[in-house]
Amino acid sequence: MVKIVQRDDPVLRKMASAVVVSEINGPKIQKVITDLKSALKSQEDGVAIAAPQIGQSLRIFVISKQLVNDILVKESEKKPKNKIVEIQNDVFINPSIIKLSKDKKMMEEGCLSVRYLYGKIRRASRATIKAYDEKGRLFERGASGLLAQIFQHEVDHLNGILFIDNAKDLEEMPPENELKINLKKK
Repeated sequence: MVKIVQRDDPVLRKMASAVVVSEINGPKIQKVITDLKSALKSQEDGVAIAAPQIGQSLRIFVISKQLVNDILVKESEKKPKNKIVEIQNDVFINPSIIKLSKDKKMMEEGCLSVRYLYGKIRRASRATIKAYDEKGRLFERGASGLLAQIFQHEVDHLNGILFIDNAKDLEEMPPENELKINLKKK
């Protein structure tokens, strides 16, 4: 199993290196992508993960397409006028946010590398990102809500920033079963 590094690991504070586009289809980058997907799949509450979180200082992140699409469908059910726009690309290589809305909102956030802290962070409510997919094709994608938040969170990771650097009202919330184990130990 691929280990997810935690907040004290120096790799999380480095500016990640750009991937050479001609190497995207090569074995090294494809293995990093496979490892990212595996690490993300191992976490039932994870929606995305960046390469530095598995110890690779590269500008790559992966989104759990299924989980995010499920959340987007639920959000659209709450607001019937919303059109469901499922995400197609789950791999983002050399991503850059090319546009952020001026409208910002406080959003709940957590991180697989900062277990089990959660807090509120101000994020743009809409974002447009440009990146390469796992086949080396350049694409652009606009998003709002959760997906825009994910784009910003993951690009922060690639720039050596953790959400706790800017979050307010941090609170530790271990999973229920861990909480029960800790209570039994006392």
